[in-house]
Amino acid sequence: MSETVTFDDVWKMFQEMVRENRERSAELDRKFQETDRQIQETSAQMKETDRQVKETSAQMKETDRKVKEVSAQIGRLGGRWGEFVEGLVAPACGTLFAKRGIPVHKVSRRVKAKRPGNRHMEIDLLVVNTEVVVLVEVKSRLTEGAVREHLERLAEFKDFFQEYADKRIMGAVAGIVIEENVERFAMNEGLFVMVQSGENLQFANDAAFQPRVW
Repeated sequence: MSETVTFDDVWKMFQEMVRENRERSAELDRKFQETDRQIQETSAQMKETDRQVKETSAQMKETDRKVKEVSAQIGRLGGRWGEFVEGLVAPACGTLFAKRGIPVHKVSRRVKAKRPGNRHMEIDLLVVNTEVVVLVEVKSRLTEGAVREHLERLAEFKDFFQEYADKRIMGAVAGIVIEENVERFAMNEGLFVMVQSGENLQFANDAAFQPRVW
């Protein structure tokens, strides 16, 4: 026989259902609260990340500004340094070339000329007398590339400066620092090489050196 279900049994079942429902509601509420907390934490983290990104972006812009400023200062310093080196070499030209039998009547700095076709030429130092013109290329650091460029300049000089067409053209290079083997390369190409010796400048070329004439 089946057992008879009494009112008390139904009431107990109802109370159990209510209890389980409350527990489920409490668990759901706890999970909702946990989810809300996680959302708030994520939102806070996103705000912090956004703040850090903006701060990093500002720092990068400031760094970029400083890099540009330093680059500009280096560029200006480089130009002044080049002028400074030329200022050391120019006064020495008269004495050094006179010792090699090339009297100096005039030394001009930064001599420029241009030709059709947007062609330009600039000579660091132009040493002149009535018969000879010497083109002097001045570098704080003299490289083989700079020597080759000067040789090209010498080859084209009379095309740019036709007033010196009847003169003998010679070349010289000067450097505070000269890369290895560049000194010998320049001399083999027929150029005078001016080097620093203590507080003075002197020719690296020996007494038997014969300069190339263009």
